[in-house]
Amino acid sequence: MFAASLLLASLLSAQPPAPGAPQATEHDYVIHTFTFASGETLPELRVHYRTYGTPRKDPQGIVRNAVLIMHGTGGTGAQFTGRGFAGELFGPGRLLDAAKYFIVLPDDIGHGKSSKPSDGLHAKFPRYGYADMIEAEHRLIVDGLGVNHLRLVMGTSMGGMHTWLWGERFPGMMDALMPLASLPSQIAGRNRVWRRVAIDAIRHDPEWHNGEYTTQPPSLRTAAEMLWLVGSNPVRRQNEAPTLADADRVIDAYVANYLRTGDANDILYALEASRDYDPGPGLEKIAAPLLAVNSADDLVNPPEQGILEREIKRVPHGRAVVIPLSERTAGHGTHTIAAVWKSYLAELLRESEPSR
Repeated sequence: MFAASLLLASLLSAQPPAPGAPQATEHDYVIHTFTFASGETLPELRVHYRTYGTPRKDPQGIVRNAVLIMHGTGGTGAQFTGRGFAGELFGPGRLLDAAKYFIVLPDDIGHGKSSKPSDGLHAKFPRYGYADMIEAEHRLIVDGLGVNHLRLVMGTSMGGMHTWLWGERFPGMMDALMPLASLPSQIAGRNRVWRRVAIDAIRHDPEWHNGEYTTQPPSLRTAAEMLWLVGSNPVRRQNEAPTLADADRVIDAYVANYLRTGDANDILYALEASRDYDPGPGLEKIAAPLLAVNSADDLVNPPEQGILEREIKRVPHGRAVVIPLSERTAGHGTHTIAAVWKSYLAELLRESEPSR
């Protein structure tokens, strides 16, 4: 949820596979001597990814059925393999039927099973940004998988932000774009500040030891609490925690679960990575049809700011939808509940069907 950040994919751990749904295969792609925008390098950058289906080329050698789906801050491609996403989209006869499409779900730099600070470099890990993440995604797709064209690029939260940037950097490479739970503007205002709360808590924690801690510093709790705070809508939070005791129980359980697998350096780097996100100057470069989908109860990207409605007018073939608050929405986390927005995906796929 980040979208911009953040995506708080940590909030959306992978669900069990849907009965009868296809199974993803997992692989690693290693990029040798990867140079970051900062000038830092890694001798080997590991990009972990999951795939469904098989790429298919037309007589001209162009892959026509590839779909790239990118996760949010703190998440992994695994969040798309459960009932609420894969079960809604990837099964037989579904919109992104894995028998028809080649679906790629990467773990971004700093996340999941891809190279990240907690692997051993800790705070000596290169200070990556969104530009680095998109470069690694692109090299996975083109060099690692041999895919030269994408039927669809989509993402949630941070992955939604990456979707805007993909459209700008590689405008002729895809047929359609669908950013979810994101805005096409620099991280600012409350969205920047809640991230700063978590970032500052970790960096100023004496137990962080400049990233060389041997046990997780107490500030990781603060980061987890901030992720919980912005990840859903107030109505759901009130319903699940209607009393003071309930609220304490819910947040304590969430934090305890997060601390079992979370790492302070990993989430610090992930939150700081949004510093270079600013698609605003290049929105007119997006050539493919783009349908942006947000929800009205998203605390990270509140619609009352009017940013999405204003900026979408600059996208040549752009359209935006803000889903109203309902019992089905879950604030920022609505992005991974495919049943809520899949009708818009169906529209986009119809409207962007290539004529060949």
